[in-house]
Amino acid sequence: MADNIFDVLVVGELNIDLILNKIEKFPEMGKEVIAREMKQTLGSSSAIFANNLSILGSKVTFLGKVGFDSYAAQISDSLKASGVDVAQILKSASHLTGLTVAFNYDNDRAMVTYPGAMNDLTLKDISDDILKTASHLHVSSIFLQEGLKPDVVELFRRAKNLRLTTSIDPQWDPNEKWDLDLKALLPNVDVFLPNETEIRKLTGTGTIEEAINKIKPYCKVVVIKNGTKGAIMWDKATIVTKPAYLNNNVVDAIGAGDSFNAGFISKFIKHRPLEECLDFGALMGAVNTTAAGGTGAFKNLDAVKNTLTSKFNKRF
Repeated sequence: MADNIFDVLVVGELNIDLILNKIEKFPEMGKEVIAREMKQTLGSSSAIFANNLSILGSKVTFLGKVGFDSYAAQISDSLKASGVDVAQILKSASHLTGLTVAFNYDNDRAMVTYPGAMNDLTLKDISDDILKTASHLHVSSIFLQEGLKPDVVELFRRAKNLRLTTSIDPQWDPNEKWDLDLKALLPNVDVFLPNETEIRKLTGTGTIEEAINKIKPYCKVVVIKNGTKGAIMWDKATIVTKPAYLNNNVVDAIGAGDSFNAGFISKFIKHRPLEECLDFGALMGAVNTTAAGGTGAFKNLDAVKNTLTSKFNKRF
């Protein structure tokens, strides 16, 4: 394979999202509630990131695992339609494609995920030749990838040895063990992208400031997403706070963090100033909330530009 064909290689989980909206109240055990809207769409943090990053103009390739089923075809078709290269997506003969059922209520959500084939992806599936096809490596939802997680430090070491820039969004740990070796991992991560709860859980601290102080000795750049409160960035010298761009008519918040990541990394790989990366990340997170699902607002670049102008009085 030729080197650096792509701007970004995304290594991650793949699943379909079944989204239930306009729920009368949050579900309780032994009871049934009604959802007035349902949508089936491309899911997974990694796929939403890849899809939206590609729409924003980056050349993206994806490495993950799916099953031999109709969901796999839907995922592949959706990513290809957005310009993402899917040649590295693998198929598992022993697992079905992953599925997440998302319950949207007010401005928050709860999710139930069947991992399926995403657990079957391991380090041996990621050769140096594949890594060298891109300039940047992004990994998301490492706690959902049980086959890859034990070797995630080695993956990032290899990527840095091959001179890729790197980023990771750890996402939620369903087992709530938070057993990620940040001291070994973060020296090989150029941009660490947790949210406020995740960084506190991972560091065993009570506040964002305490978490940043704990990882400062071995961290490069950390960007902490905090929903409608905005984001906080440590850039190896100072703490930068970025207020959120607020959308007064939120459709749902699924994928807002992934869209933030896509906006940030789209600028980062172009070597733009970190504060510009942060601002564009915040904008893309807000754009995400104007349509259902993580990719609904990212149908094409013109749609993103129109939303920026009409909803936020900004230009691309």
